[in-house]
Amino acid sequence: MLLFDLKDPRLAMVSVTRVTIDRELMQADVYVSAIVENEAEQRDVLEGLAHALGFIRREIGKRVQLRHAPGIAFHWDPGPENLDHISKILDDLKREGGA
Repeated sequence: MLLFDLKDPRLAMVSVTRVTIDRELMQADVYVSAIVENEAEQRDVLEGLAHALGFIRREIGKRVQLRHAPGIAFHWDPGPENLDHISKILDDLKREGGA
């Protein structure tokens, strides 16, 4: 849905990294990440998702065929950024150790 149905340019290259949903299937927490340069771009992504929330819930309700589509809360997942940062640090240490 994020790749093909949403046309908002703020949502280009957004990845869903994790979803948790409560036992009653009434609330879903969706963690997302994207390649961004700064926190302002992170906010833009989350604002784009908030803007598309009604459409997303309707589509989930149609596709999953639940009695009620769950409420959705989007959260930024810093995990991929942290992994990239750690990888760069390890690469730097490897280069310094070999020199």
